[in-house]
Amino acid sequence: VDSAAGLSPIALGSGERLAIVPARGGLRNYLAVRGGFDVPLVLGSRATDTLSGIGTPPLTAGSMLDVRTIGAVPFPPVRAPEPWPSNHVFADVVELPVVLGPRDDWFTQQALHTLFTQLWEVTRQSNRVGLRLLGDVPLERSVTDELPSEGVVPGALQVPASGQPVLFLADHPVTGGYPVIAVLTTQALAVAAQLTPGTAVHFTVAGSSLTPLAVHTPTSLELP
Repeated sequence: VDSAAGLSPIALGSGERLAIVPARGGLRNYLAVRGGFDVPLVLGSRATDTLSGIGTPPLTAGSMLDVRTIGAVPFPPVRAPEPWPSNHVFADVVELPVVLGPRDDWFTQQALHTLFTQLWEVTRQSNRVGLRLLGDVPLERSVTDELPSEGVVPGALQVPASGQPVLFLADHPVTGGYPVIAVLTTQALAVAAQLTPGTAVHFTVAGSSLTPLAVHTPTSLELP
């Protein structure tokens, strides 16, 4: 299928193919299929959790997925978020606003200075669990005790023993005993989720106009 528009439903005829090319700006594309994919239901979900190994194994070259049959049941309009701009190009250095805490007091003043003045590189070890970042100077802790595991939100910036931060994304776990020095705003998290390995990141202090929770206006789509 040539020149199919993003964020729009299309109907494929028998023998037709839809090829998804790499994103021109950003990292991730999403494909939804009417009826859903016919894979086993695990804990109420058909998703894949790469961290725990629960669910359908990750797709590899040559993987085949069946589509669930729904017959002629009418579907309501799809409600989708605003699309990522197809012509978006990231700056050489991507700025990500954060709110300090809840464990910023576990770090030295020099570490807080380093967090905001040093550039951090997105490494190839990054995935849906989190962005692993690398800086010239690790973040030094003033408190070396181990924390009980704590629940966190996507966008939490955890600092393990190496001093190199991990930015939690969609499949993140609990903290595992490491302190969270800061949390991204929702707007910044949407940008961070599209960063490719090698991207340079600069953290900034979030202003009062940036909210920790943002509501995305959905768009209604009529399915064919």
